[in-house]
Amino acid sequence: MRKKIRAGKVLQGEVRLPGDKSISHRAIVFNSIADGSARISNFAQSEDCYSTVACLRTLGVEIDMAESGVVRVDGVGHNGLIEPNDVLNAGNSGTTMRLLTGLLSAQPFMSIITGDRSLRSRPMRRVIQPLEQMGAQIWGRCGDTQAPLVIRGGNLSGIHYEMPVASAQLKTALLLAGLFAQGNTVVVEPSPSRDHTERMLRAMGARISVKGLDITISPAWLNSQDMVIPGDISSAAFWFVAGAVHPQARVKMFNVGVNPTRSGIIDVLRSMGANI
Repeated sequence: MRKKIRAGKVLQGEVRLPGDKSISHRAIVFNSIADGSARISNFAQSEDCYSTVACLRTLGVEIDMAESGVVRVDGVGHNGLIEPNDVLNAGNSGTTMRLLTGLLSAQPFMSIITGDRSLRSRPMRRVIQPLEQMGAQIWGRCGDTQAPLVIRGGNLSGIHYEMPVASAQLKTALLLAGLFAQGNTVVVEPSPSRDHTERMLRAMGARISVKGLDITISPAWLNSQDMVIPGDISSAAFWFVAGAVHPQARVKMFNVGVNPTRSGIIDVLRSMGANI
């Protein structure tokens, strides 16, 4: 069956964007290990973020998702996570697996984390290797490179680690482990990656400093922080392009997350003459 698509004469309207997934993951993880309760608004309603919620609940965190897009987290504090009585399932979420691998590496118990068939085929050695250098014991399939991962954590020591690639997930895993390690943990990026983690941890009381591409974190307890998750700029990208190429367009988007490390599409479109 053939369908003919015609361009509209005018493209005009307002768009309210879903919450940024990357920030939603971090907001729920960081508040889970903080002191106090937090209300997170515009939480991304995606399967990936729900996987993170399910894993944290299995670790003993009380998370209420009664309202659409609003999550309440009762943090368990620095030492409050409990040994899971079942395998943690990250679903298809690489962010869930990598962030929680960093967090679990610092906990004084054993845990197992897995995912769906796709996630079990993705490389994890890049995260495992520096965590082992900090003192964690991690085993996995295919020579300790793929999930499921068995993690025995605790008694970590800070390290100075030069990342082979710019990766916000790897950086966050190491900074999470560094919150619990003895001494400073220094992570050196080859080039800047999205900096949601550094901004959020600093707002929650972490002792973290950024000098150029060097990020240093010291052991610290976090304080819960109410948060409004900004709109996902990746979702906004389609509307940016549509508005830029349509001759009669005026599209307004609200609450778009525009951290300097995430606003590349705006810079590119502006350089091409788009009026944003």
